[in-house]
Amino acid sequence: MLVLRALGLGDLLTAVPALRGLRRAHPGAEVVLAAPAWLADVVARIDAVDRLLPTEGLVPIDCEAPDLAVNLHGRGPRSTELLRATRPARLITHGAHVPWVEGQHEVVRWCRLLAQFGIACDPADLRLPPRPANGAVVVHPGASHGARRWPAERFAQVARALGPDVVVTGSPAEEPLVREVARGGRYRTGDLGGLLDLVAGARLVVCGDTGVAHVATAYGTPSVVLFGPVSPAQWGPRSGPHLALWRGRVGDTFADEPDPGLLEIDVDEVLAAARSLTGGGPWPGSASSARAMSG
Repeated sequence: MLVLRALGLGDLLTAVPALRGLRRAHPGAEVVLAAPAWLADVVARIDAVDRLLPTEGLVPIDCEAPDLAVNLHGRGPRSTELLRATRPARLITHGAHVPWVEGQHEVVRWCRLLAQFGIACDPADLRLPPRPANGAVVVHPGASHGARRWPAERFAQVARALGPDVVVTGSPAEEPLVREVARGGRYRTGDLGGLLDLVAGARLVVCGDTGVAHVATAYGTPSVVLFGPVSPAQWGPRSGPHLALWRGRVGDTFADEPDPGLLEIDVDEVLAAARSLTGGGPWPGSASSARAMSG
């Protein structure tokens, strides 16, 4: 079985319930996932996938005549054409019989698609196997586009208020941003597997609408997620110890500058959300109240 999901970290994790539904429906099949090679560490943690086929975006897929090809990538037509080119015996994709529904939550979208082909999925089946606790508070300031990137200065204020257990994280390319937010404190940029383990064992994650938010959901780590141009009804955590902060307006998710609604979320609000998820009370290392820290 060939499954196409050649996107990012969060995209992959929202497809886990669909992948598990496929595994249950075809227990004897080899499930081959066409996805970017850099996601190997997370693919290895998904029990529904047997093999990663490195596929960087919408490019020809190196697979011949699978019994079943499944389009968990998008609505087509390019993704559908690439799967048809592998000459599958059967193809599952959006189309005339299963129209694309705008505004649907990403987890539900792929479960709904498979349900139309008689494959049952549980949208709540998102969890990855647990990892040891480490007590960290993860602050992840990066995002793929500026529209979803809360200002570094505000992340720095949050990191200072949350105390000595904070670890600021990011990709190697984001190291300047990570250092700016950490301001001499602990930070980590590096391998994806290490980031996954850090988030899995953390007691709190504070981040924007990005892949790390979905990692927190996958491991049940309490999280405060800051949304800007995209509604959490489409990409946010659906249940569990998570709080999504959003001003209720959609915008351009590909814009270079922070979304106006995202900028309306202030430091006080983020710290209050963090306290509510961790039992309230002052954070160790904070010199004063959240309001004083933001002012």
